[in-house]
Amino acid sequence: MRTHAAAQAGQRPGRRWRLALPALVGLVALAGCGSSSSSSTNKETTAATTAASPATTSSAPAPAGGETKLSLSANPSGQLEYNTKSLQAKAGKVTISFTNQAPLSHDVAIESSSGQALGSTPPFTGGSKTLSLELKPGTYKFFCTVPGHRQAGMEGTLTVQ
Repeated sequence: MRTHAAAQAGQRPGRRWRLALPALVGLVALAGCGSSSSSSTNKETTAATTAASPATTSSAPAPAGGETKLSLSANPSGQLEYNTKSLQAKAGKVTISFTNQAPLSHDVAIESSSGQALGSTPPFTGGSKTLSLELKPGTYKFFCTVPGHRQAGMEGTLTVQ
């Protein structure tokens, strides 16, 4: 015995789609309103670095155009090393665009000469993440926080002038 709804569905098979189509179009439109996948900035990373920034903010304002943009990448073949052991920047806002095309998960973290953690990207594979910090003149360490990677030599020096 067929129910009334089953009988109607059997008589008009396209009716369900006509009713569901506007809802489906709405969901697709909402999904398109999200953030672009081409963006390399991670909101969690930005929030984490913003929280770390007050401890490193200089009392003197950064000069106009006082942002230094740096590029850093992990060895793409999977060796535990960055493409450089040293980076240089001007005091003020320092932005590091970190690329990891290696099959292993890596990140980049910055710590002060006293060992205080100032910020980091999350560990990831296949792509780029950006880390921005307000830094005073001094010497800083950058390194990978994945267990064993820093000890294997995945670190370097960031000199801020």
